[in-house]
Amino acid sequence: MRLSLRKHGHSEEASLELWFTAKFLSILKEEFLMKKTLTAALTTALVVGAASTTFAAANPFSDVPADHWAYDAVAQLADDGVIEGYGDGTYRGQNEITRYEMAQMVAKAMAKEDQVNAQQKAMIDRLAAEFSEELNNLGVRVSNLESRIDNVKWTGKLQYEYTRTKYDGVDATTEHDLKFRLEPTATVNDHWKVKARLDAKWDTNNDTGKDGNVKLKRAYVAGHYGITDINAGLIPYYSEQGVVFDENLSGASVTVGADQTLSGTLVAGRKREGGEASNVQGVNITWRPTEEFTGAAEYYRASVSGEYNNIWGIGATYNIAKTAALNGGYWKNTTQNDSDINRAWNVQLSYKGAEQENMHSFGLFAAYRRLGEAVAVEPTFDAVKSGEKGWEVGGDYTFAKNIVGTLKYFNGRHITSDTKLNRFYGSLEYFF
Repeated sequence: MRLSLRKHGHSEEASLELWFTAKFLSILKEEFLMKKTLTAALTTALVVGAASTTFAAANPFSDVPADHWAYDAVAQLADDGVIEGYGDGTYRGQNEITRYEMAQMVAKAMAKEDQVNAQQKAMIDRLAAEFSEELNNLGVRVSNLESRIDNVKWTGKLQYEYTRTKYDGVDATTEHDLKFRLEPTATVNDHWKVKARLDAKWDTNNDTGKDGNVKLKRAYVAGHYGITDINAGLIPYYSEQGVVFDENLSGASVTVGADQTLSGTLVAGRKREGGEASNVQGVNITWRPTEEFTGAAEYYRASVSGEYNNIWGIGATYNIAKTAALNGGYWKNTTQNDSDINRAWNVQLSYKGAEQENMHSFGLFAAYRRLGEAVAVEPTFDAVKSGEKGWEVGGDYTFAKNIVGTLKYFNGRHITSDTKLNRFYGSLEYFF
């Protein structure tokens, strides 16, 4: 049966949205009772996100704010005789003007680029990038100017995370973390880019920094030649289904045929945890015979203090009717003999998924995971950790464009001690 949230207009969407918001707040209420300021801030953010319906682009006929830097730039160009101003040849700098009017002046200045000096040209280029949408509407091409103005693109997010873990017979522990992330991407040429990631994490329980102040998590060059992709430096690496690795390594990876029926990846790197370093080498072969099915096999050789571990794994994903997916896999460390820690498997059924750009989009999943600690080195999952096994369910929802909430719940046991545990994870992310 195909689930449709639009069967009765927007009522089901609104119900789901309000339920998601209410559920998130009710679970956090106890933990935040003594943190009134943070509770109010989070509540406001959720209500605003839930109530939003549209984000409009800048209106070309709205006034450019009086304190906008463009006024100074235009005034300077007007003084130099480059910008002619209004139709009567004057520039009335004391008056606010619309973005459309500003774009008209910039367009006239662009027509004189061969008559200006280097400083004036740089000023015109910056104005052209600022009012590119209005200039495009006027039929003025500015794409080349934008690429010259700024070949570094910035993305990032602000994320609040809540984690509550309850072990059998032990009082629950809670974590409240605030993470700020910046990810610059700089274009070097047609084949190479430089990418990086900077993370700052804050423990709001104690109002202290976590893992230091700001950490460089990634810094690498990414090359693309035909069907070959190369990463080198402090690189990200994600193994099949994220069971073995979702981590950053100092090293390099080469992928051939990423969009082909058959592709392969070689990776070699080093990771330091505390005072101990581990070396990792691996290979992943992925087969995509149809749009619906993907299969993969992988091997990793990891060493810590001279002790080598050989990890083998297979995985598969089957997409069902473009709205659901079933994936699963099995991994084993053939160097370790202890069956409690040398095996891992993962089975997950997913329905849809929240899309960052698409308000009201959502996703649901249910999974059983067993993550032996000699196999799951740095797994990707939020609610279940290495050395644990059990059921995990959850979902995510896009409250508004670039505002995504996530809830996950895990119920299971610690593999070696057989201790019962459950964990709740909640997250609210603001992307930019």
